[in-house]
Amino acid sequence: MHIHLAWRNIWRNPRRTTVILTAVVIGIWSMVFLGALMRGMMTGMIDNGISTLTGDIQVHHKGYRNDPVIENSMTNPSMLKKILNDTLPNGSQWTARIRVNAVANNARHYSGVTMVGINPAQEAKISFIGPERIQGKYLDSMDHHGIVIGRELLEKFETRIGKKLVLMSQDTNQEIASRAFKIIGIFTAEMKATEKQFVFVTMSAAEKMLKLKNTISEISIIIPENHNNSKIASDIREVLPPKDYEVHTWQELLHILTAYLEMFDQFMYIWFVVVFIAMGFGIVNTTLMAVYERMREFGLLKALGMKPWWIVRSVIYESFLLLIMGMAIGNLLAFACIHALSKNGIDLSYLAEGADYFGISRIIFPDIFFQDVLVANLVVIVLGIIVSIYPAVRAARFTPVEALAHI
Repeated sequence: MHIHLAWRNIWRNPRRTTVILTAVVIGIWSMVFLGALMRGMMTGMIDNGISTLTGDIQVHHKGYRNDPVIENSMTNPSMLKKILNDTLPNGSQWTARIRVNAVANNARHYSGVTMVGINPAQEAKISFIGPERIQGKYLDSMDHHGIVIGRELLEKFETRIGKKLVLMSQDTNQEIASRAFKIIGIFTAEMKATEKQFVFVTMSAAEKMLKLKNTISEISIIIPENHNNSKIASDIREVLPPKDYEVHTWQELLHILTAYLEMFDQFMYIWFVVVFIAMGFGIVNTTLMAVYERMREFGLLKALGMKPWWIVRSVIYESFLLLIMGMAIGNLLAFACIHALSKNGIDLSYLAEGADYFGISRIIFPDIFFQDVLVANLVVIVLGIIVSIYPAVRAARFTPVEALAHI
């Protein structure tokens, strides 16, 4: 009976009901949809960080992270390969790299870069570099003279595919080693800074240039999504000699990104509450106006013997029905917007430099977190009912005498 009466009462004034519904719909839509966009932004930052030669886990020689020089490279890769094959879960991918700081130059320009010697087939499985991101030709394991560079670096050097690029770095004898490479491919990345920083050659070419023998700089590992990278990193640490090797997860390698994530979770929930406060004032104000307009009705009901608690319950039911309808419409609208952007996303290319500064992808795809949707809806329904208690109590306190005196 109370629900039936509440349903009829909320449509006695359609205009007022529409105002409250609009406030709830906008509140839910903004929480769910904009929350998904922000989650998508963070997911893109994580994916960029992991795919930009970081991986889920990295293995280095002790001290390499603080001083990435040739002397801190890892020897005996065959031993590391056996340990990883025995320790990593099924479905994991890993690759070894030679990574050194270098200077790239041609006849007109020079710039500091990071030269990365890779195994092309393995690298394509775990990082952003691969045939699908290449214009021209991808590296071949037997190619000792080819180099792949980023589009931004290509434009900076005013060169093109087929031209030569000279790299200089320090070899194992602490002498300056230089070698000319032929540009065979151009890669594109989510961030322009990546296109300017990295150049890729084969592992054999890097070994020959730097006079390395059976030595690598790092091992990058990608693990299946349903595994805990912290636990796997701990398992690897237990097997490797701690005085010779360091094992880090991406959370430890990307400190700024990890701090962003921790701050972002707190910001999301604070933002939900702020949105509701703005919406809650509208709910309380409109409901209170409706209560005072019906003062004579509530006074008559009390004169006929209705208990105050029944009046409180009736008003709360009205608010509950309005909140449920607003939540349903708001969620449907939010999911419709998310679906509309799920294919092409939001292109931020015109803000590329600012996006690069924060590590944000050029294209943002919404990412729905069930926890965010649940919290947003709980905030609205729980706090919405709580703020409706005050108007309900006011309605229950009206006496028949006050109602008769009300004009």
